[in-house]
Amino acid sequence: MKKQIAILGSTGSIGTQALQVIEEHTDQYEAYVLTANNRVDDLIYQARKFKPEAVVIANEAKYTQLKEALADLPIKVYAGEEALCQIVTETPIDMVLTAMVGYAGLKPTMNAIRARKPIALANKETLVVAGELVNDLARFNRTPILPVDSEHSAVFQCLAGETGNPVEKIILTASGGPFRTCTMKQLATVTKAQALKHPNWDMGAKITIDSASMMNKGFEVIEAKWLFGVRSDQIEVVVHPQSVIHSMVQFEDGAIKAQLGMPDMRLPIQYAFSYPERLKASFPRLDFKLCTNLTFEQPDTTRFRNLALAYEALHRAGNMPCIVNAANEVVVAAFLRDEISFLGMSEVIEKTMSRVSFVQKPTYEDYVATDEEARKIAMEMVATNNR
Repeated sequence: MKKQIAILGSTGSIGTQALQVIEEHTDQYEAYVLTANNRVDDLIYQARKFKPEAVVIANEAKYTQLKEALADLPIKVYAGEEALCQIVTETPIDMVLTAMVGYAGLKPTMNAIRARKPIALANKETLVVAGELVNDLARFNRTPILPVDSEHSAVFQCLAGETGNPVEKIILTASGGPFRTCTMKQLATVTKAQALKHPNWDMGAKITIDSASMMNKGFEVIEAKWLFGVRSDQIEVVVHPQSVIHSMVQFEDGAIKAQLGMPDMRLPIQYAFSYPERLKASFPRLDFKLCTNLTFEQPDTTRFRNLALAYEALHRAGNMPCIVNAANEVVVAAFLRDEISFLGMSEVIEKTMSRVSFVQKPTYEDYVATDEEARKIAMEMVATNNR
């Protein structure tokens, strides 16, 4: 029987690469559900090519266009946030790949967990915003969460076969992004076009900006806590510009295991799909004749304040990571609209952290309220900045 995969966010960078994995292993996998937020033309193309059982477009205004374009095919067509949350509970689905961007991925991921669907997690914001809640839900429903982020997949692979061996430290590698060597003066004037040119990875706009500001690495620190059950002081970030070592694990005896490979997201996607097996793949191989210089640096949290803010949010716990995520989504969108400077993003996030109501033991409803309040405050600050 082929594994039936639901891809939430099939038109994004992770989603399209997941479909490449499915295409390479048609004997193993089928796309059962494909979903998109706004990219209806891309979703139509994917639906006609992969012929899933159902498609969902989150933007209800695009429903008619999607429905008419697929009228000649026996594909169920749905629209809206509620449809997105319900489709993941369909009985034939064997795994849900959550590749949506941002906070929007939380609710459908939680619904999939309640339906006891194994999760291939590419939406790191789910654990950033509500890690404790999601982990408790996954434990209660005995639902595995398999990491797709290259760094967390690397840690996951390093831990294979190490059951019962205590972890001393997790070392997450960071490329440093396009501004690794820039001064504060240079960072003050960087443009959107410059920030979108990542040296190693091909990703969507939002995550590329997060990588440039190192907020992405801060979120990965928070995600690592919940995925691997370690304390914040057991998670270290090291800048590794070549992006060959994807992350490392140090054990109590001092031994360090690392996972290496080309910077290609299809490998961690496929590993999540096939775990615990490894399937043959055509992805490029690492050639050590060409890879002769691996370097490491300490991250600079003065120039890249977001990493320090993420650690602070993790230390303060409660709804603080949710506040940081909401503010970050607002400022990244503003930066992409040229409404805020690169360094101004960190300033708004830090101020939002001090102004939003803090909740030590948040419920799901608290997270929803926190997200709304933080976005409102951050948007007001961006607007004030532009007057």
